[in-house]
Amino acid sequence: QLRFVESGGGLVHAGGSLRLSCAASGFTLAYRPIGWFRQAPGKGYEGVSCFSNQDGSTYYADSVKGRFTISVDNAKKTAYLQMNSLTPEDTAVYYCAVLPRCDHRESYYSSYAVSLASFGQGTQVTVSS
Repeated sequence: QLRFVESGGGLVHAGGSLRLSCAASGFTLAYRPIGWFRQAPGKGYEGVSCFSNQDGSTYYADSVKGRFTISVDNAKKTAYLQMNSLTPEDTAVYYCAVLPRCDHRESYYSSYAVSLASFGQGTQVTVSS
């Protein structure tokens, strides 16, 4: 059974940084693409980033390019999302999940998120102005 536990969220001022962690279990992280999603209040899910160990492909939403970095520690079975230069628009609950692949289309991630039965509990990120 796939299981994800997200952590590392919190309250920061604009311009600050956070590093989110996603502890994965029930599968081999090295063999599955993993992605970060977020849901802001009153909005749908947005794909933030994706990384595939299998082919090295990565994806970043335009809104986070140059500020967020995804990484994976296969030995620790943990994925990370380093978030720098945070803005109030980054305020959301952040989730992680495995995907069939990393895709370059933003619409792929929002459609995939809707197809999932559920995410984990997520971690809240709040950025104050």
